[in-house]
Amino acid sequence: MALRYRISKRNNSIGKNTANYILQAVNTGTVDLDTLSESISNECTLHSVDVKAVLMALGKKLDYHLSEGKIVDLGDVGKFKMGFSGVAAATPEALSVKRNIKKFHINYQPALKMKRKLKGGLTVYKESNRV
Repeated sequence: MALRYRISKRNNSIGKNTANYILQAVNTGTVDLDTLSESISNECTLHSVDVKAVLMALGKKLDYHLSEGKIVDLGDVGKFKMGFSGVAAATPEALSVKRNIKKFHINYQPALKMKRKLKGGLTVYKESNRV
């Protein structure tokens, strides 16, 4: 497997506004729940409908446990936890949930096996020129 990339021009808005070039990862599509269910079904004795039901239930349970402030550890998949970003205040008394929390997000920490794979590097290839 290999990741596709493209070269993108970016302007540095800090300082002299000079152009820089970066390598940017390019996705190759989306795998939806039906496709994933069918793919897993082909590798086990479960019907794709059963796999889909389990994956849907996993989504609901992730939502529930993350909202409860728990870390959800999915073994070889990795860990998920809820977080938020906010703004600081001069004193603890000046802090308020409504004023100081700006955005909620989910943190993902890959499993050790995936971390080792990423550390070892992946094969990449340049995207074809667009016509």
